[in-house]
Amino acid sequence: MVRMSAEERRESVIRAATAEFATGGYHGTSTEAIARRVGVSQPYLFRLFPGKKAIFLAAVERCMADVTRTFAEAAEGLEGEEALRAMANAYTALITERPEQLQLQMQMFVAVSAAEQGGDREFGESVRAGWMRLWDTVHLSLGAEAEETTTFMAYGMLINCLLAMGFPPEHRVWEGLYPEARLKGRLEK
Repeated sequence: MVRMSAEERRESVIRAATAEFATGGYHGTSTEAIARRVGVSQPYLFRLFPGKKAIFLAAVERCMADVTRTFAEAAEGLEGEEALRAMANAYTALITERPEQLQLQMQMFVAVSAAEQGGDREFGESVRAGWMRLWDTVHLSLGAEAEETTTFMAYGMLINCLLAMGFPPEHRVWEGLYPEARLKGRLEK
């Protein structure tokens, strides 16, 4: 059996943490559950990350980087409406094929709000930095028009909320979205 390097093990922890935090949230997820999913001891987990917050922030950073990369790759070589539709289609595919991406996004918004109400701004600073990288990627891909970027991001948040609440793809609430943003047929695989 080949031993994993510390970096490979760290990647395993981030993947496991993404899955655990996506379903349990920050406060409902134990480092024990993450360690168990990876197959390591808690002490080993804390050699890779200084604590639960660092693990959570690493998972959040990865999630935001994945979404940003998805948008950038989809829009590459495209402009305006073509870029918008390609990004919408790519994002919809991402969150239907990897639902933990959507779930973790929803959990991170709750974690930021709770942390900031408790006086901890580190969560928010990290999440907002990732959000701004995402915003800038979309903004540039759409031709740097603030109104278009806002509309695109607003549709994305609506899609996140509808999907998180479990509205089926054929429900009438999806009718106002442009075709690439609709989930019809995607969840029937």
